[in-house]
Amino acid sequence: MNEASLPSVLVFDSGVGGLSVAASIRRLCPQVPLVYLADNAGFPYGDKPEAEVTRRTCNLVTSALSQFDCQIVVLACNTASTVALPALRQCVSEAVVGVVPAIKPAAAISVNRRIGILATPATVARPYLDQLIADYAADCQVCRIGHRSLVHWAEGLARGESVPQSRLVEILAPFEFAGVDTVVLGCTHYPLLLPALKQAAPGVRFWVDSGDAIARRVEQLLASKSAQPQALTSRLQPGISPKPLQQTLFSASAPPGIERFMTGLGLAPGAIVSFWGHI
Repeated sequence: MNEASLPSVLVFDSGVGGLSVAASIRRLCPQVPLVYLADNAGFPYGDKPEAEVTRRTCNLVTSALSQFDCQIVVLACNTASTVALPALRQCVSEAVVGVVPAIKPAAAISVNRRIGILATPATVARPYLDQLIADYAADCQVCRIGHRSLVHWAEGLARGESVPQSRLVEILAPFEFAGVDTVVLGCTHYPLLLPALKQAAPGVRFWVDSGDAIARRVEQLLASKSAQPQALTSRLQPGISPKPLQQTLFSASAPPGIERFMTGLGLAPGAIVSFWGHI
């Protein structure tokens, strides 16, 4: 397959959480060139003023687009998608894909109509989440949990740290008490915690995130922009080795152990660069 036939994709997050989205894209489109950019100098975005999140997101993404020939940008961060997406679309010509909490598919799959939403404190309090629930899950009982520790524990996984399982059980106890059968993972960091989450809340049947939906949207955009759309069918062929990332960029120091961690997600990190970009 001709590598030049597929446009490149830039995946952006405040930390390693967007790697869960990059992994979904890589599984669906194993040969698509990917650049990963993490603003870990600004992590976590959920604690920052909206104006600062917008400034950091726009500055870093536009800098990356000036250096790398990417035609699609994925804001693989719930906070950045909510706060900075309109501003970013105003200042770039490339297609931009944001993250939306998977309320609609969760409501479609829930059997007992009891849904949990696990996100950051900022996300669970945003009005747009109320609107998503009203639009797609009005007939469901919804239990929300917003906790600031989970994103830090997900970041710790990249450094080889373990998740404090007893604390996680305590945090998820409201889901068990409410009898929810489906939980929406409303932060891209949280799929990285999925094994620990399943152990902590065994009563939950379905865990739903946005990664696969984003990957399908990226595939659609790639097909519309590619000179050879048939190249995307490479995922259906046996023996295809996923393409390494072109670059893995961090605005601060790259986490120790990041190469091992990414390999475990099915991502070959390519060149890893610390202290990239200027804010």
